[in-house]
Amino acid sequence: MSINEDAITNEQRRDLFTIWNYDGKIAYQDIIDATEQFDPKYCIGVGGHGSVYKAELSTGQLVAIKKITSYSDGEISDQQTFRNEILMMTEVRHRNIVKLYGFCSHVRHSFLVYEYVEKGSLSKILRMDEEAVELDWTKRVNIVKGVAQGLAYLHHDCSPPIIHRDISSNNILLDSDFEPHVSDFGISRFLKPDSSHLTALAGTYGYFAPELAYTMRVTEKCDVYSFGVVTFEVMMGKHPGEIISTLSSLSYSALPSSEQNILLKDIIDQRISPPINQVNEKLALIMKLASSCLHENPQSRPSMQHVSQELSICSVFQSNSSH
Repeated sequence: MSINEDAITNEQRRDLFTIWNYDGKIAYQDIIDATEQFDPKYCIGVGGHGSVYKAELSTGQLVAIKKITSYSDGEISDQQTFRNEILMMTEVRHRNIVKLYGFCSHVRHSFLVYEYVEKGSLSKILRMDEEAVELDWTKRVNIVKGVAQGLAYLHHDCSPPIIHRDISSNNILLDSDFEPHVSDFGISRFLKPDSSHLTALAGTYGYFAPELAYTMRVTEKCDVYSFGVVTFEVMMGKHPGEIISTLSSLSYSALPSSEQNILLKDIIDQRISPPINQVNEKLALIMKLASSCLHENPQSRPSMQHVSQELSICSVFQSNSSH
């Protein structure tokens, strides 16, 4: 089902409710009842443009409701973000991108209805020692691969390409199998050839590409940079912070394997057992890819398609060589 832009633009004139991937029985009132008028006890997260609630519908299905922040008179405080997220998400279908089931623009409440992703954000899990220990190296490698596949899909399989613009560990959700789902498309952009793509600085501090501070020009290489930061965060168990500039200048391929291993052991998450043998080799490859994503010159960063392919080749090679 496609969404007519005019319908969304005129949302203030009439209530608009549309759901897809359902049999049509879901209704506005069902969500209001399930959250008891958006009672804070159902709130599972707060973002820049609204709050997220967990709701069990009358069908028994769990969904995540992203309620857009509104003023007392009921107007949407950031209508463009709301509209933008709907337009983006109707174009997207990928296992590593969170599913949008529908949206509601109502005079009292405007919200988006998403699949519920059980384990919550990657950043939350990495912050909690008990949860982080559950993330062994195999799971962490799979998280990196899944995020890479999702971004490669946005950049290379969507027409026009989609730039996420806010890739961070807060916006990567993990399901019960620790499979990653990229979320929060409120500030995403279509990469159209006839557009200048100049924009105000947006995203999450610590993740956006350095060139945005002085060029304000958005390209898919901005997402590539953010992916590099997230990858190191997954491997280190925390945001790399001040050492990002050091990591970006590392050339793993120029180091002997013994030095690569020492370097690897110094920075990886100490809360879980050190990687051995083939897992160690795989982590070294991932670190090498991640450091290339942090290159100061956007043109020197690889494409997400290249990164995703390298990670796939690596996993095939590893599984074959283990026999």
